[in-house]
Amino acid sequence: MVNITIDNKSVQVPEGTTILNAALQVGIRIPTLCYFKELNDIGACRVCVVEIDGSEKLSAACNTAVDEGMIIHTNSPRVRRARKTNVQLLLSQHNCNCPSCVRSGNCSLQRLANDLNILDVPFDKKVNTNSWDLSFPLIRDSSKCIKCFRCVNVCEKVQDLGIWEICGIGSRTDIGVKNGVPISKASCSLCGQCITHCPVGALRARDDTDRVFDAIADPDKITVVQIAPSIRTAWGEGLDIPPELATEKRMVAAFRALGADYIFDTNFSADLTIMEEAAEFIDRMLKSEHNKLPMFTSCCPGWVRFLKTQYPELVPQLSSAKSPQQMFGAVAKSYYAQLLNVSPEKIFCISIMPCVAKKYECSVREVNDTEAQNDVDVVLTTREITRMLRSSHINAAALPEEEFDAPLGISTGAGVIFGTTGGVMEAALRTAYYLITGKNPDISTFSFTRGKNGLRQGTLNINGIVVRTAVVSGLGNARALIESILNGEAEYDFVEVMACPGGCVGGGGQPIHDGCELASIRGRKLYQLDEKAVFRFSHENPSIQALYKDFMEKPLSNKAHKLLHTDQSSWKL
Repeated sequence: MVNITIDNKSVQVPEGTTILNAALQVGIRIPTLCYFKELNDIGACRVCVVEIDGSEKLSAACNTAVDEGMIIHTNSPRVRRARKTNVQLLLSQHNCNCPSCVRSGNCSLQRLANDLNILDVPFDKKVNTNSWDLSFPLIRDSSKCIKCFRCVNVCEKVQDLGIWEICGIGSRTDIGVKNGVPISKASCSLCGQCITHCPVGALRARDDTDRVFDAIADPDKITVVQIAPSIRTAWGEGLDIPPELATEKRMVAAFRALGADYIFDTNFSADLTIMEEAAEFIDRMLKSEHNKLPMFTSCCPGWVRFLKTQYPELVPQLSSAKSPQQMFGAVAKSYYAQLLNVSPEKIFCISIMPCVAKKYECSVREVNDTEAQNDVDVVLTTREITRMLRSSHINAAALPEEEFDAPLGISTGAGVIFGTTGGVMEAALRTAYYLITGKNPDISTFSFTRGKNGLRQGTLNINGIVVRTAVVSGLGNARALIESILNGEAEYDFVEVMACPGGCVGGGGQPIHDGCELASIRGRKLYQLDEKAVFRFSHENPSIQALYKDFMEKPLSNKAHKLLHTDQSSWKL
């Protein structure tokens, strides 16, 4: 242990502790900007500088370890002057048109400048600019970049893709796409983790809210909204609604207040995905001499993009089942259009997703199979729907709760856990067990699919059939898993992969709380909803049963293959 003094407070901390963490132990918060726990501690912004007795230079608290007897001042006149000057220098290179910035009110630089009482910038303004394809789902604005390098590190250290690179030196330093290629030509998975880890508005998702407002106002369109399972865990965060008021049913009421005609649940098509995917997995298992194993889940388009660019030879091992988003669109513009007795083209299908890659997925020509041009017309992230509710002056917290519409709003607990890592695997195994044995398993049987670890393994014995499984989230973990499979170090039959750490609950389209990772907290909410569900197995969903009876015939039928399955090998990136 090491004895130190921070702002006249004595504290004993383990050797190797940083000044930043030592200060927190005595209730002293040192401001930071580029720092992100366990990801970025390079001290580039110089906001966390402190004064150490006996040292001529100020030191970055985020990456300076304490020494025995160290006397530290976190808020001395010298520190305050340096901190203020450093932030003013950042502002001199930053596009400060805050009212029109997507992060206004939720920007770490904006908050820090206010906290430091910065009322002017005494330096010449010099802002970088860049050209960018604004139709691409992920947009970078160099004029707002503060060179914190968080995007570089999360892409390289966590997602193991290295899309971003540092260009230039000194005042000319900037961030760009590696090798200078257009972002559309890069191997970007569109996971959006660079967006959620950016402290300012330099990275954002393409905004599609005007398209939705226009569709809602069009009397010739029937607007059908589907809400992904993970949205219900986070929709109230950006609206400052306490968790006890941010319920599923109040979420439905809030989105209905925007003026959409029908509000449905993507959990419904998650159940449908399970019916198809579980049946497909059993078929592959029983005919393993003709099918390579493992079978990989296919509901995450970020993962599909990763596999296509990094390991294209493994793409045939993806489940051919479409994602719940795309299955919903296909059902909405075939089965539901038939129920309404309208042309599929009249239906405008809106997805509310926690994901940036979903914006790409809905535009893939090869995944759209109904008579309409697109099965899903537009995808909004959680952050976009927050902005729509705010701009429409809807006081969501005060709304009475409302139900999803039927029949595409009826779902099970198995469908809701799709939004967290391990949920797809567990839901699929619940139904696979039933399809093989004719009876439902004990839910506790699948505890091996749950947990916080980026990689979890387990086996399940179903009537003598041993199923070897792996659950992985985060593309860096996915790469390590794939390498172990290719090297013969591990063998699996069924593998679930989600591109974002923690799964969709930690998706690149979710609300941003700088410095906080909330995936595990949001994931627990989904399991709690599963426990309360009337039905907990996808095959028990009465609306799914009716869909097969009246329209799809059975899982893996010819009609199901046409509308609910795809060949990812043909997808264009």
